[in-house]
Amino acid sequence: MLVWGNVCPQLSIDMQEFSEATAEWLTVFLLPACPPALHPTEDILALVKRDLGNLAFTHLGEITRAVKRRLKKIYYRPDLVDGCIAATGPTLDG
Repeated sequence: MLVWGNVCPQLSIDMQEFSEATAEWLTVFLLPACPPALHPTEDILALVKRDLGNLAFTHLGEITRAVKRRLKKIYYRPDLVDGCIAATGPTLDG
């Protein structure tokens, strides 16, 4: 059994040919792509990008430091992280 996730089958001809050649003994399950709205990471990155939008940088090191600073601020604000997770729909109660 092969579970193939978040990939458009047309993009990988080699994988498609492999699936067809092994169809007698291999079952392939294609998982649908998950929309960005279901990834809490997308909301976290949106918070970082929103803060960086009006800044100018002269080299990559400055951008890296700025992103790390903003991620550290978010890390110390668990309410923001919880909000990003809650926005995707699952509960935190496990």
